[in-house]
Amino acid sequence: MTQGAVGEAERAAVRECAEEVLRRLAGEHAVLREDQWRAIEALVVDRRRVLCVQRTGWGKSAVYFVATALLRDGVTAEAGEPPAGPTVIVSPLLALMRNQVEAAARAGIRARTINSANLDEWDEITAEIRAGAVDVLLISPERLNNPDFRDNVLPGLAATTGLLVVDEAHCVSDWGHDFRPDYRRLRTFLAGLSGRTPVLATTATANARVTADVADQLGDALVLRGPLDRDSLRLAVLELPQAAHRLAWLADHLERLPGSGIVYTLTVAAAAETTEFLRSRGFPVASYTGQVEDADRRAAEQDLLDNKIKALVATSALGMGFDKPDLGFVVHLGAPPSPIAYYQQVGRAGRAVEHAEVVLLPGREDVAIWRYFASLAFPPEEQVRSVLANLSPDRPLSTPALEPLVDLRRARLELMLKVLDVDGAVRRTRGGWLATGEPWTYDTQRLRRVAEARTAEQQSMIEYAGTTGCRMEFLRRSLDDPGAAPCGRCDRCAGPQFDAEVSADSLAAAHAFLGRPGVEIAPKKLWPTGMDSVGVPLKGRIAPAEQIAPGRAVGRLSDLGWGDRLRALVAPEAPDGPVSDEVVAAVVEVLKAWAHGDDRWAQRPAAVVAVGSHRRPELVQSIATRVATIGRLPLLGTLTSAHVGDAGPRGNSAQRVRALHEAFGVPPEMATALAELDGPVLLVDDLVDSGWTMVLAGRALRRAGAPAVLPLALGVAG
Repeated sequence: MTQGAVGEAERAAVRECAEEVLRRLAGEHAVLREDQWRAIEALVVDRRRVLCVQRTGWGKSAVYFVATALLRDGVTAEAGEPPAGPTVIVSPLLALMRNQVEAAARAGIRARTINSANLDEWDEITAEIRAGAVDVLLISPERLNNPDFRDNVLPGLAATTGLLVVDEAHCVSDWGHDFRPDYRRLRTFLAGLSGRTPVLATTATANARVTADVADQLGDALVLRGPLDRDSLRLAVLELPQAAHRLAWLADHLERLPGSGIVYTLTVAAAAETTEFLRSRGFPVASYTGQVEDADRRAAEQDLLDNKIKALVATSALGMGFDKPDLGFVVHLGAPPSPIAYYQQVGRAGRAVEHAEVVLLPGREDVAIWRYFASLAFPPEEQVRSVLANLSPDRPLSTPALEPLVDLRRARLELMLKVLDVDGAVRRTRGGWLATGEPWTYDTQRLRRVAEARTAEQQSMIEYAGTTGCRMEFLRRSLDDPGAAPCGRCDRCAGPQFDAEVSADSLAAAHAFLGRPGVEIAPKKLWPTGMDSVGVPLKGRIAPAEQIAPGRAVGRLSDLGWGDRLRALVAPEAPDGPVSDEVVAAVVEVLKAWAHGDDRWAQRPAAVVAVGSHRRPELVQSIATRVATIGRLPLLGTLTSAHVGDAGPRGNSAQRVRALHEAFGVPPEMATALAELDGPVLLVDDLVDSGWTMVLAGRALRRAGAPAVLPLALGVAG
């Protein structure tokens, strides 16, 4: 059946089939929206490429499941043409995949997923695909460049795909708020599709620039863009003075918020703290971050779906794809870095309820957190060129093997390599990464424009919090929605639903909770890989006689409670000076807990040593002196340090070890005192970032005769 041969009667018959599939999927009273039918018609009848930019809850998944059923049934197949092959959905998150597999089953559609969590099922699923037993295959964009998948599965899959779906398509564009380089590999997939293979790209969070970019990459796409108003959402912003007030507000109001919902935080540490505090106040909540085990994340998702908990306390790891239509509220402790990202997250709520509450509680630390994540963007040209210069066209290097050669942390190095791979300058293979030898240009202007766009988005988020106009209109204008208008529901249109008052009891509890100092400094057991390639003779396990013990710090720089105070002391721009009485009191509390807690030190410290600091010598020396005085311990002095340079806060472990190897010297008089000790040395520093300063300084002390080394610091990065 060619496009020209499809008349109105045939299209009407296809629509009736589509309505029947929808009823199986969504219930007997479900009816396709007009734009949903336009998308299905373009995909199934006209075999076109379609970009749907529609609000969360509009029913984008219904479009591709209905289209899949029709294509697999061959309702518009030409004479002699077999039914279409499986639909391939490129989806960014496991949570989204799980929801979609369950939704497909309701419509009688057989869906499977290939991802990092089910490696043992890959062969079975691949065999099912070849046997025609799979209607929908969900894969992550990263899977497109897994060497085994790319070389052995992808070519055949592209040749037989009946429909390609690109979910959360804003990730394709580096102008999008959540750009993922592996999405760019879809160009290769698109090029391998037959001319009659339809393509659907969907997103709820694309402004005009992102929409144009994605449509251009699809090529000759029908763009269906709908209004982005969410008439169930009531938006509000409350400006509260401190993190303690924000936690107290949550404790006072969480029970009053409708149904169950999500509390978003900007960092993993804040999610953990918020979860612990709310549990201490009697609320059933669970934490959901990228550091939570997959099985625990699944259990937390299910508990929320079953309304067994009041809220998930989540980072942006839950930002896309979680499907709970009756979610009653979304609260943000800290503002996301753009109105677009914020709209995407609040869109989780109010999809099948009349009213859902959306509350933003911005914090003073938000800008610092945005700045940190912005610092992890694409590296400067000299670092990129260094990576390319260290790669060979015929001898692959793994990411760990590259780390000693380049000054980039693992996550940032891998992101950069993915971009270079997409650009054709490198290629991922079984053993690691190869240089292709293809010419490559560092696009300074584009990267500058992207950075400027990110800065503008951050400023826009600040303006959203302070706007005197309609908040939903503000968000819709941020996404270039031409229909943006006052909503009549938000705190600016209809007056506030909530006030900023908190009870004295909750505030006191929050202050006490956040004022508790103490986090563990976990000891390292292994040296970084590949140190011999840069002339450092360290490999494998750190010798037990040279290891340091677990240590303690007052807090993390990302903590809700101590974060602000610690950043003021140890941030790169912070002035050097003696430690305050308030911080000394916190250090004393940490030492008391360390001495008497369940995981107490094995033996009381016998002496104190300061790490030689070039950046904050007065601060470090004053901490060591005060601790020695209060603990009535001998202060043995300061480790000398020949290391004046700095691998930087973003440097990787291998570079830190390379820079610090043999940098610390133990003065003769200190060595003599160490040999006479009958207990551990308390090793004092201001900040633990990568952790290697403590490891190598402690190693120097152990080699000089210290029986054991207990690290003590003010702050831990992250």
